[in-house]
Amino acid sequence: MSSVSNVAAVVGSVSSVVDPLPKTSADAAEFDRWRRATRAQVLRELEIFLEHHRVESLREVGADDVLAQYVLGGKCLRSTFMYLGWLCGESPDPAALRAAASLELLHAFALLQDDVMDDGALRRGSPTAHFRLARRYRERQLPGAASQFGVSAATLLSDMCLVWAEQLMRRSGLHADALARTWDRYDAMRIELAVGQLADLTNDARTAPTQESVLAIARAKSGNYTVRRPLELGAALAGCSDSMLRALGDYGSRIGEAFQLHDDLLGVFGSPATTGKPEDSDLGQRKATTVVVVALERAAPAAQRELLALLDRPTIDTAAIARCRLLIAESGAREHIELMINDRIEAAVQVLDGMPLDPTRSAALHRMALLCSGRQA
Repeated sequence: MSSVSNVAAVVGSVSSVVDPLPKTSADAAEFDRWRRATRAQVLRELEIFLEHHRVESLREVGADDVLAQYVLGGKCLRSTFMYLGWLCGESPDPAALRAAASLELLHAFALLQDDVMDDGALRRGSPTAHFRLARRYRERQLPGAASQFGVSAATLLSDMCLVWAEQLMRRSGLHADALARTWDRYDAMRIELAVGQLADLTNDARTAPTQESVLAIARAKSGNYTVRRPLELGAALAGCSDSMLRALGDYGSRIGEAFQLHDDLLGVFGSPATTGKPEDSDLGQRKATTVVVVALERAAPAAQRELLALLDRPTIDTAAIARCRLLIAESGAREHIELMINDRIEAAVQVLDGMPLDPTRSAALHRMALLCSGRQA
């Protein structure tokens, strides 16, 4: 797996000993070093797992490069949050970090399926899996429809990632009693993710959804599964009290929403360089994100009609995308969403201030809140 081997060159020198957290929230540079080291350790665990579970017959179809893109190409937010949940009740532990790494395989499953459902063209700045697999099929000059093969192969590869995610968790080295505390939560998270994805299939700005209904989809599909559920899983593994689990869930739900709101802003105003997706990914697909819904609610009647007419076009070209952006910006939606993000960060910080946490853990969660909401690079 050539792309995976490249990762080994980056993370090969990482120690198996998990680095301690910086001591205070003021240690921004120290926390950034910890986060990067944690990500490197997660990637190393994933690289080892993928090498051990290599399916030789998949190499010919191009699966190695796809796995490197989807499993090893992210920021590892979910695994970091899960590991922080563990640290809220236990000391640093390589086995716990290995269990947390499994969420990157679950995330790869979700991304692969999402790209197939949306017929997305770019993921993390490169062609999406079904396009890459279809291209490889054509290069091999095999009979039949290459596009159908690409979609089918990407779906099957996502299924493998779903199985591998649970397998890595089970074989992480954590005690069976610790793992037993997580399975109900783990199952609930996966069902919640699927339900959110199903709701997103009918998520269309032209149906005039409410802001709350759009937020509910965002929580299930992305926000909860990015922050809240990983934190709860890690804390459950560590045997944290029910009150600690509730507090982490409270913090996580707020930061999960802030994360999704920020992601919605990027979906309208971001560039391929910052999002790794096509410039028209949200507007071109007429997604009813919070930004679009707020814009429709706040825009003047004439601007609202124009925005809806643009979104109702059979094809939304570059000029129409630019006009949509201008109308959304003039509505004040961008500033309104930023205020919503700030409100959720403030509420999450209040939760942190009331939690009986070691200052290092509280500081790390504070830093992660800023990172997820675009307040920190």
